[in-house]
Amino acid sequence: MNITSDVKDGKLTAQVTIEAEKVDAAIKKAAKDAAKKYNFPGFRKGKAPRRVVDSALGKEYILGNATNELIGSNEGAVLNELDIVPVKEGDYQEIDLCADGTDYTYTVEFKLRPAPELSSYEAVAIEMPPAEVTEAEINQQIDMLMGYHATFEDVERAVEDTDYVTVDIKDVENAEALAGEGRMFAVGGGNQPKEFDEGLKGMNIGETKTITWTFPGEEETTASSEVTVKSIRTRNIPELTDDFAKENFGFDGIDAMRDAVKLEIEQDKTTQLPQLKENRAVAELAKRLELEELDEDYEQSVFQDLGQNFLQSLSSRGMNLDTWLQANRLTADQFIGDLHRQANDVARESLALDALARNLKVEVTDEDIDAEFANAGVEDVEAAKAAFLADGRMAAIRDSIRRTKAVEWLVENAQVTEVDEVAKAAEAKDAE
Repeated sequence: MNITSDVKDGKLTAQVTIEAEKVDAAIKKAAKDAAKKYNFPGFRKGKAPRRVVDSALGKEYILGNATNELIGSNEGAVLNELDIVPVKEGDYQEIDLCADGTDYTYTVEFKLRPAPELSSYEAVAIEMPPAEVTEAEINQQIDMLMGYHATFEDVERAVEDTDYVTVDIKDVENAEALAGEGRMFAVGGGNQPKEFDEGLKGMNIGETKTITWTFPGEEETTASSEVTVKSIRTRNIPELTDDFAKENFGFDGIDAMRDAVKLEIEQDKTTQLPQLKENRAVAELAKRLELEELDEDYEQSVFQDLGQNFLQSLSSRGMNLDTWLQANRLTADQFIGDLHRQANDVARESLALDALARNLKVEVTDEDIDAEFANAGVEDVEAAKAAFLADGRMAAIRDSIRRTKAVEWLVENAQVTEVDEVAKAAEAKDAE
């Protein structure tokens, strides 16, 4: 097989030539398959000669099937030779039928993902929680534990911040996820839009009000609901004493409880901070992407990958999408909209890493590929590589390795400022 290619306007056009002997083999196979598939008078099934098959079905039938087989069976090899991951299926142009004893040439066009540059290739600057456990983090964890022992008291006054309200909600516009009777919300808890919390404040029991808010995103969406307050309760947290810590949590006292909480947070940070650093560094890099509007086809390809991975994850947990949507009080449209927003973010981050890898001149070796399969837990690396080559997926493996190397450089060189984010958030809330 011989391939020549040219890239122009984000599309790669390849001219593929397949040797005559492979063409003859494909035609012979197509004729044999037809002889097995159909009955030809005077011949046992599968034994009709080529001239009989051509006469009964038409010569173009055999050549058409052989042509499809040649193109389809070679697609993986073509993609591997070109070393590309197209964003959509190839556009096969002016396809002619193959012929006996002749090389077969065809042309295919692949749309490539965008290759924008970054505004800067310098190391990124990010904020990170300190590696050491802070007093604010311990206090936050203890407050959460104490919250399990909270009691609620009904009050006869207007709704205030931190109150727990029970409400009936009717959907007016795009608020299906909140609609329902007897729903309880923690005002200021951050689990609903800020405008919704602000709208609840000042309402009295029995009062009905329409609250409107917006969903952020590329296309801002307005939502509104009719809310009726049914009850208002305040949440009371008991005082933490040595006796309370011993009786309810099994610790000798407050100090022992704080020490245990500190140890747990330390363990969490050991496992979580590396991934958090990577996520923040990549997100910061994506801000430098010089691309105003994302290509629709590329975004759609990322969207499909995310959706497929999510559905597979649900299936592994014995759940389907409808059940998951009901459990999370989401509509299909809301789920799809959120998935598109995620796809946009993932696509931009991927393009940013591609640009960084190009700038760093990252190379992928055979050893890198073997290690990629081995690290994925593949037992027979050579068999897995052969399967990926046959399917034309090896270029995707190389892309993944290049991005991984770009991430490693990004994380290693990131300029980090440590910030006690829990204390900062508490101060901001107090200021409000």
